[in-house]
Amino acid sequence: MKLKYAFEIVGDVAIFETEEKRKDKKIAEEIVKAHKRVKTVLKKISERTGVYRIRKFKLVLGKETETIHKEHGCRYRLDVRKVYFSPREGTERERTAKQVKPGERVLVMFAGIGPYPVIIAKKQPEVERICAVEINPKAVEYMKENIRINKVSDKVVPVLGDVKEVCKKWEKEFDRVIMPLPKEGYRFLDTAVKCLKPKGILHFYFYDSEKNLFGKAVDLIEKAAKKAGRKAKILSKRKVLPYGPRVWKICIEAEIK
Repeated sequence: MKLKYAFEIVGDVAIFETEEKRKDKKIAEEIVKAHKRVKTVLKKISERTGVYRIRKFKLVLGKETETIHKEHGCRYRLDVRKVYFSPREGTERERTAKQVKPGERVLVMFAGIGPYPVIIAKKQPEVERICAVEINPKAVEYMKENIRINKVSDKVVPVLGDVKEVCKKWEKEFDRVIMPLPKEGYRFLDTAVKCLKPKGILHFYFYDSEKNLFGKAVDLIEKAAKKAGRKAKILSKRKVLPYGPRVWKICIEAEIK
């Protein structure tokens, strides 16, 4: 009988989820057989929780959960048990990085281990500066290492702290603000708008149902802009990834005047 499960690979670590009972070892062996580079297999046993967006895993095969993940010419060291990282978002990160123009100042909120700032610096070496803010101390440690191994320390500034507190000093400082936190990111829209220069670009990520896929996100952006005495011009609306039944992760890109 064919086993039913879904999985993703981060470096040499495979992570699966399933409703099969007492089949974990067989699933892990099947994954390792099909993907020779995999050395460790984990099973998801919780959703992402807390400020750090960490989930719990069951170790099924192997022992080492720190790995190096390669993506679009970049390398990222991380421990999947201690930090947030999604390999499924690699294409989205590259797409966003290619939009950055020479001379821009970029703010990446909720920067995690640094995939957005690193790929931006690699794809647009003439960017002026990228400030990357993250609240998880362990993620910032990995971000510093990833900045070093990708040789972008002259462009990326890692910052440990809460976005709302750290960004107070950066009013109208940035040409572009990226908010890759779809579940709770809307709570920080006021801060993001204040950090943007006139005619700055906002990348806002959000989860919503197909019934009104972009309506709520657009409304949130427009209200945040109005609150700051500014206007929002919507540049694009896109589906990014499926999140659940008829629920999508979306991206709204807007110019804040």
